[in-house]
Amino acid sequence: MSRLFWFGLGIAAGVAASRKAGQAAHAATPAGIGENVGQGLRQLAGALGSFGADVRAGMSEREDELHDTVARQTGVTPGRRARRAID
Repeated sequence: MSRLFWFGLGIAAGVAASRKAGQAAHAATPAGIGENVGQGLRQLAGALGSFGADVRAGMSEREDELHDTVARQTGVTPGRRARRAID
């Protein structure tokens, strides 16, 4: 029974090592490198898009704060908010 266990364990380790070696070999080919670069660029684009959305949200929030401050201190409603009130 012990020999059968070790034989099965050896087969499993061999299959795992073979698959890992195949993946490493594929990653070293031009197609594999292209996939890695493409995936990296997609992640970068997603991060940049997320950053841009956060910046736009922050800008909008700050602009609203500034509009409120100007309206409170001067009594004048700034341009964009006045247009929103008309629409």
